[in-house]
Amino acid sequence: MSINVTGTIERKEMGTGTWALVADNGTTYEILRGASKDLLKPGQKVSVVGQVKEDIMTFAMIGPVLEVQSFKVIS
Repeated sequence: MSINVTGTIERKEMGTGTWALVADNGTTYEILRGASKDLLKPGQKVSVVGQVKEDIMTFAMIGPVLEVQSFKVIS
């Protein structure tokens, strides 16, 4: 099931580091590795369509893991 989330991209310096999307509602999603470098810019406001991956665990464990399918930068 796809979800649509609007929020801000952040770099979390845990271990080797990870990227996160902090949604406007306060939920933090860990962005699955392999996302577009155009998305991964700290402070960038975006609208993302993706899928929460329930079958993946990570070292950071900062929130649900989100596999980004598409995104749009919000100016």
